Amino acid sequence: MSTLKIGREHKARKALFTKGIRRGFLTLAEIDDALPAGSLSDAERWLLYYSLYAARVQILDGDGHRLGLEELRPPMESDEGDSAY
Repeated sequence: MSTLKIGREHKARKALFTKGIRRGFLTLAEIDDALPAGSLSDAERWLLYYSLYAARVQILDGDGHRLGLEELRPPMESDEGDSAY
């Protein structure tokens, strides 16, 4: 990953935190606009959501409803094929 790309993503995350802490909330659309799909891995996006939650920033869906951490968690891969425990 280039240094320029890392710098842009860092600035985008910092701006999100600043805006979220100031207002107390962010929408999923605001987060997706600042950090589009593919710019963060699922684990990095989850860490962002968790960090915002820890900073007491609410994350709202498109209808303005608050989303909890469970709703923001990335889907887990199914273990259906591994039933031989």
